[in-house]
Amino acid sequence: MRLLLPSTNLVSMQLTSQNNYTIQGIEPAELIAKYGSPLYVYDGGTIRRKVQELQKAFSGIDMKIKYACKANTNIAVLRLMREIGVELDVVSPGEFEIGQIAGYEGKQITFTPSGVPFEEVKNAVEAGALVNVDSIPLLEWFGQTYGNTKPCLIRIKPNVAAGGNAKIMTAHADSKFGISVLLLEEILEVVNKYNIRVIGLHQHTGSDIKDAEPFLKVADILFETAKRFPDLEIVDLGGGFKVSYLPGDAITDMELLGNKISERFTKFCQEYGRPLQLWFEPGKFLVSESGYLLVTTTVVKEDPARNFVHVDSGLNHLIRPMMYGSYHHILNTSNPAGEEQPYNVVGYICETDTFATDRLLPKVSPGDILAFLNAGAYGYTMSSNYNARMRPAEVLVDHGLDKLVRRRETLADLLKTQEGL
Repeated sequence: MRLLLPSTNLVSMQLTSQNNYTIQGIEPAELIAKYGSPLYVYDGGTIRRKVQELQKAFSGIDMKIKYACKANTNIAVLRLMREIGVELDVVSPGEFEIGQIAGYEGKQITFTPSGVPFEEVKNAVEAGALVNVDSIPLLEWFGQTYGNTKPCLIRIKPNVAAGGNAKIMTAHADSKFGISVLLLEEILEVVNKYNIRVIGLHQHTGSDIKDAEPFLKVADILFETAKRFPDLEIVDLGGGFKVSYLPGDAITDMELLGNKISERFTKFCQEYGRPLQLWFEPGKFLVSESGYLLVTTTVVKEDPARNFVHVDSGLNHLIRPMMYGSYHHILNTSNPAGEEQPYNVVGYICETDTFATDRLLPKVSPGDILAFLNAGAYGYTMSSNYNARMRPAEVLVDHGLDKLVRRRETLADLLKTQEGL
């Protein structure tokens, strides 16, 4: 039972009858002319659709979505999430404060740290957040500090390896994340010693999981572990649902997965003796498909070995291809109907900086605007100022209207923290 479907929505950008790509009716060239190049663009309608897809898949149970905002922390995106009833999962004090600026109350935010200073946990708890405790030392500190006066969740490591890349697998035995399920007796000893209010168990298997069996496997492990904790209110299964990158890519059948997990969860609640709430913490699943990185072709260089398309961006803006070997579909929005040719699409950083190798694209000319798809997650949030390059602007398109939600950086921004100028 693989619970996979072929992708049907890789390209959410619309191709009109005039062979023009648009985002909610707005052409990329219009956006570049208005806001400059390169440019991150987010389609609010796609975010709404992905949230609805997850809600529909688990409509038969009490389920809550906590958006893992490390995927995209733009305040406009967070406000959109809050508007449609999605709460927040953060991993740092900075993300917590950005969430508050976006209008979230502390009680709507879950803090999921990884080996952070205990002071960060203290600040989050006292601001009203619910913390996912990720180590025995932190659990000991939490008990000594709060006893049973503050609730918490415990992050369990189920020792299951799954994910689209070894760097984004977070539940296997060698992962730094969470407390191994093999230490359950030690966990319970600390909990009982301080009478800690454990109201939930949490796990996160990894990201971009192609097969659905790991979700069911870790769910069974967490449900069985939960029976040892008498005062639970929440079981949190994290995120990691498959996002479509490649044409024809298989994606998780959310309806079937929802039915399978809901069936298991309902059975667990019956065995537990009362209903609990099921949480998910998707990040990439909610925002990846909404995002486009629009770039402009600077040079097309013909070489005996390769034809190179140079663009006005690089790994400083989208590091995923170089860091993870990830595939991002590319559209030539300036020449959609051109004859396809193989190109290496490369950036302007003084480093090996390749977006795509031997990629078939409609003939590319200098000045053409290319669109990198699936750039809504871990694009801007992982960007940098390497080579003293400025980060691009960000635009949100929602209800057919485009709005600047982050201006383009300037040299003054790069220098403002330096002293003695």
